[in-house]
Amino acid sequence: MKGNIKIDNTDRKILKILQTNGKITNAKLSEEVGLSPAPTLERVKKLEQSGIIKSYHAELNAELLGLGVNTFVQVTLKGHNKQNIDSFLSKINEIEEVIECHHITGSGDFILKVIAKDIASYQLLMLEKVSDIDTVDSLQSMVILSTFKNNKEIPLQQTN
Repeated sequence: MKGNIKIDNTDRKILKILQTNGKITNAKLSEEVGLSPAPTLERVKKLEQSGIIKSYHAELNAELLGLGVNTFVQVTLKGHNKQNIDSFLSKINEIEEVIECHHITGSGDFILKVIAKDIASYQLLMLEKVSDIDTVDSLQSMVILSTFKNNKEIPLQQTN
């Protein structure tokens, strides 16, 4: 569902809480927002059905899973027509190490966030998978040395 969907301050409270704790029980959520459980559940269902709440998932510790290299890769395509873009997206969606893909403005066409075990694995991934996509013209890699902010919460403005 597109466009602005009207939400009130109670909906914003619900969204803020769910962004920080998607596993919260409805009873605890209702207590925190000051409603009884039934209307709280109805509001959550409304937010899910409207598309404001897209999904629930766990954030994993990549380093503990042996995935210690994170990079951003700026991709420039050989041409900017729909066929090249569709072909690139189809192939990039098959590469599980590409965890984000954004169409951008500026000198490149796409920015990818890529995760790999180590630099050797990353190099192999770039050589054998990403640069092998026929519509790719050039790649510019930026290895992430440290992350100081990685907030997954969308800011929600309160209204009076």
